[in-house]
Amino acid sequence: MKSDIDMIISHDGEKWIARNDSIAVEGRSFPELDANLVESLRESGRYDGSRLTVFMGFDITTIPSWIHQYAPHYFNRYVHVDV
Repeated sequence: MKSDIDMIISHDGEKWIARNDSIAVEGRSFPELDANLVESLRESGRYDGSRLTVFMGFDITTIPSWIHQYAPHYFNRYVHVDV
């Protein structure tokens, strides 16, 4: 699946954090994270009226290295948002 925006996703023990070089959003749940993503994309003014596919690849460096061999894709997600 092709994405319009690629981000890295991690969890700090309290909230999910998705970021790339131009945007960072967070939320305690996925619905909150996704809503904050849409709000941030709208505020940027670059994607008005667009339907975007956002890829969130899990930041594997945040889990112990011995788990990497068992979960190389630990948690990746695609999100479709209307801006």
